[in-house]
Amino acid sequence: MHMQKKNTVAPARKRQWGSERRTLPLPTVHERPSDRKLVLGRLAIIATIVAWVAYLLSTIIRQFIDQGGSFRFTMEAASYLIVVTFLTFSALMYLIARQGALERFRSHSRVPRAELDSHFSTHKSSITVLVPSYAEEPQVVRATLWSAALQEYPSVRVVLLLDDPPFPTAPAVIDRLDRTRKLADGITAALSEPRDRFRSASARFDADSSDGTVSDEQARELAAHYAWASHWLQKMAAEEEHTDHVDEFFSRQILIGLADDFILLADALMAALDESETPTLDRMRQLHRRLVWTFDAELLTFERKRYASLSHEANKAMNLNAYIGLMGGAYRTEETPDGEMLRPVFSAEEADLIVPDSEYLLTLDADSLLLREYCLRLVHLMEQPDNSRVAVTQTPYSSFRGASTRIERLAGATTDLQHILHQGMSHLGAAFWVGANAVIRKRALEDIVEVSREGNNEVRRYVQDRTVIEDTESSIDLGTHGWTLVNYPERLSYSATPPDFGSLIVQRRRWANGGLLILPKLWRQMTERRRAGNRISRIEFMLRLNYMSSIAWASFGLVFLLVYPYDSRLLSPLVLLAALPYFLAMASDLKSTGYRRSDVFRIYGFNLILLPVNLAGVLKSLQQAITGKKIPFVRTPKVKNRTAAPVLYVLAPYAIVAFSGLTLWRDVVDQNWGNAAFAAFNAVCGTWAVFTYIGIGNSLVDLWVGLTGWLMVEKKTRPNAVGVQQPETALDWRSVLYHGQVATLPVRASQPIQTSETRKAA
Repeated sequence: MHMQKKNTVAPARKRQWGSERRTLPLPTVHERPSDRKLVLGRLAIIATIVAWVAYLLSTIIRQFIDQGGSFRFTMEAASYLIVVTFLTFSALMYLIARQGALERFRSHSRVPRAELDSHFSTHKSSITVLVPSYAEEPQVVRATLWSAALQEYPSVRVVLLLDDPPFPTAPAVIDRLDRTRKLADGITAALSEPRDRFRSASARFDADSSDGTVSDEQARELAAHYAWASHWLQKMAAEEEHTDHVDEFFSRQILIGLADDFILLADALMAALDESETPTLDRMRQLHRRLVWTFDAELLTFERKRYASLSHEANKAMNLNAYIGLMGGAYRTEETPDGEMLRPVFSAEEADLIVPDSEYLLTLDADSLLLREYCLRLVHLMEQPDNSRVAVTQTPYSSFRGASTRIERLAGATTDLQHILHQGMSHLGAAFWVGANAVIRKRALEDIVEVSREGNNEVRRYVQDRTVIEDTESSIDLGTHGWTLVNYPERLSYSATPPDFGSLIVQRRRWANGGLLILPKLWRQMTERRRAGNRISRIEFMLRLNYMSSIAWASFGLVFLLVYPYDSRLLSPLVLLAALPYFLAMASDLKSTGYRRSDVFRIYGFNLILLPVNLAGVLKSLQQAITGKKIPFVRTPKVKNRTAAPVLYVLAPYAIVAFSGLTLWRDVVDQNWGNAAFAAFNAVCGTWAVFTYIGIGNSLVDLWVGLTGWLMVEKKTRPNAVGVQQPETALDWRSVLYHGQVATLPVRASQPIQTSETRKAA
């Protein structure tokens, strides 16, 4: 058996004190919520609304009725009420989405495996898995490709969309790129043995069962095939090298999990024989096909930057768009001075590149892993008669357990909470496409495509790249065209969480950037749906509005509360009562997802030190709205080593803690006890977050790197001395023959103008 192994393995990240010890993921199917939990969820929603109304009546309005107020007090009251209202609104949206998730989990019934096999025995829709990758570590991409290749689906085509510059010069980059390019061929070679074995076995069974009966020997042979497949996967898992919890997940949940399924089927077949029973002919065929489908994936690599005729814009959306735009076509390569071009042709005989079309696309980030039934269950959902207008379905990704750093553990906790909220938003008709993984109906993308031209080349945008949160904008575009999105209520996908403060900054700053820019499209969607007689509900609108804008108002609101010394008359225990159901519900959700209830305070401190990051993302959105200039797409680093944080984001958390301490001292002196308590809470939570999730040592290193980095000057070519003759540039004859005369080229002064007289003299 040929196994593709990792060529180089990065050293394991040092495990911190307080990191996560649990490596077992949560169950695939969510626990069924109790009646008590549902009732408490409804009471939390009511309590939040009642507390806010009571605060408005008993504090704000009563102050003006009883005492009136100066202009300053009026402005303070108005701004404080706005801040409290927006923060309470976000808390209320959390509770409403959470309640929708609980109701969804309660009603979900898992489709039996036999029904899936029966459905796909007659429905054989093809699916293309697109894995966009840029400067990733090969072993990270390898695991992702394997999880896609081992999907138990009739026709899977896995394409690694490699976006690295195709001709690097640095030896380390060349080595990494070469190893990444070899991944698809290596996996294909590893799959050849089981693929050929099970294709032959299936064909032999079809030939031998032409009389419509199933013999004991055929059932015993099928059990042996499943046992062999289980052993093959277990052997592969044993040869894997484990450097971190993600490698552990890949071995245990992807490889051994599938092996356990296969050995269970083998045992079931033998148990049936012990009772003198055999499966039906149709079921035997389905079980043979399952083995073939599991090991029958086609893998290849595509590099758009090799072709001058494709867009080279540096973002994930255009990497996807470049390949999707080629699907269903045949192309001939043509060498030009500008680079290699792809020219459409009408016959396969003329083509150098054929890109098959497919009914479904699966976009998968290079640091994500899919469980084995992801494609089966999600495509089955989309092919139900009631779901013909579903454009995108996915399982919002969960975090890998067993994080080696404290900040990765807590970031993973927020990821698992978001999984719950996305399920609730789907229940209430407000689902968003979360780009780490999704099954997309290609016909829906054809509805929202925008075609433009860059020079002589056509550029097709299926996924918008106007903002760096391309999945959110595409969700609104699909809704405007009458398509819907659905989240499948199980845990079938997992994605990496940034393991350090530097990489987390990159991710969260990108998440905070773009929501405000998409809001006008939401208004347009409301108008289009109203015209079509399909009004958007208030709950759906509020959930979508909160999803796209809450980072902006929560960040600015928290800044106001931290900085401005509000009049103590505006403070009331009712504000805390309005927030209390939110924190209690979050604590309960943390407990149910395997974390600690006390993590709710750690998440508050975590968000406090991320406040400057969120503000930076929001301000970038405003900058783009004013200037119309796209914000560069910055990918989250997916490397084993630590990513240095920018100086500003290292110093800002310390400034927040120091200012909270100063505010505490000032409020104690002024006996403003309400503000003092809030400042003390921020100081304690912020200090804990700084020491725990950033670290003094890491802060000093990042400060040193940031403060000394500007001293490093790029070596430039020394200009020639005045009067020294420059060597004449050789004529680029290829460009002249291809382009003809280019108007922007300057006349070369070193050559005299040729006239008839000078030619004769010559």
